[in-house]
Amino acid sequence: MSLPKAVVFDLGKVLLDFDYRIAARAIEPLCKVKVDQIMRHFGSFPILLRYETGLMSTAEFYDESCRITGYSGKAEDFAAAFGNIFTPIEPMIGLQAQLREAGCPTYIFSNTNEMAVAHIRKAYPFFGNFDGYVLSFEHGGLKPDPEVYEVVERVTRLTDSSILYIDDRPENIQTAVGRGWRTILQETPEKTITAVRQAGLLAARTKP
Repeated sequence: MSLPKAVVFDLGKVLLDFDYRIAARAIEPLCKVKVDQIMRHFGSFPILLRYETGLMSTAEFYDESCRITGYSGKAEDFAAAFGNIFTPIEPMIGLQAQLREAGCPTYIFSNTNEMAVAHIRKAYPFFGNFDGYVLSFEHGGLKPDPEVYEVVERVTRLTDSSILYIDDRPENIQTAVGRGWRTILQETPEKTITAVRQAGLLAARTKP
């Protein structure tokens, strides 16, 4: 079997860990509800779903959040708290850098939202080092819907086993498998890195 021609990374829980409780705790002093109730809002549907599919603007999401939680602070402070929920998964960030150095194109494919991406662009320079991005809020669809996987194929100009895809959610992997992509279900960074090496990418492409 030929080598994959690109590696597509999920973002959350693959390159960056995240915890919405960090944001809930940050805004709680300016809310009329407690952390657990704020968490229910952040995790609720269809509000977050609408935001992450681009059907709700950032301003609309902020207004709805204020209505539900009683938040009385500034919009920019809310955005800063909502975005500042990430911690880097350094071995995976290092893996992407190695692949890039070895000449292997890399892409991000993520269910995410505008506030999160704005924060990540500012806080994590590695995010700018990919060949392309398929972000749910920009394309009106969420994984594991097949339509957004078609977007990845258009962006990468690749199909089937030419794509190696890394994700932490089995349902997202399942759709990729159905399209003929090669996949790695991320359980630990160490297992993922081993699997990428076993795929032959770094060994075949690393410069002397």
